[in-house]
Amino acid sequence: MAAILSVSGSPSPTSRTARLLRHLDDRLRRQGHDVTTLDVRTLPAQALLGADFRHPAIADATALFECADGVVIGTPVYKAAYSGLLKSLLDLLPQYALAGKTVFPLATGGSTAHVLAIDYALRPVLSSMGALHVVPGWFTLDRDITVDDGGATVVAPGAAEALAQVTDQFSAALAGRPAALASTA
Repeated sequence: MAAILSVSGSPSPTSRTARLLRHLDDRLRRQGHDVTTLDVRTLPAQALLGADFRHPAIADATALFECADGVVIGTPVYKAAYSGLLKSLLDLLPQYALAGKTVFPLATGGSTAHVLAIDYALRPVLSSMGALHVVPGWFTLDRDITVDDGGATVVAPGAAEALAQVTDQFSAALAGRPAALASTA
């Protein structure tokens, strides 16, 4: 199957966005994809803020994008836009870092007032970076992402069903087949 890069643009070490991404990563792995994760918050702040394209960690992150067939971009929504941390990384990538790739934008936030942030803030940037196909994105409310007593991520039933559908559409787009044929794992 496909090589997928799963990118969390959250600055928080206890991020719901990252938890949701890891939940999706598991589903994509069960469908046969090879998933690599990148938490932007682990990259050196000085390299990100100083636009140090040559820093080894930035070069490594750029290489991860180059090797991926598909990219899942997850971000919390702040002030109706994607995180500044994610923007810092995207600004350091080559102009066409997403050329030929299928991209799945994902956002989390505290209010449905931010649901359009994917289409009005994130999607244009991903398209300008040459994405071959930006599949329909998905916004999940923070309150729909919890952690059980064992530390596992739990997504509220209605949100989980919808998220599974859009994840399967992304998987199907990577495989070049209709979404109805995607795995129901």
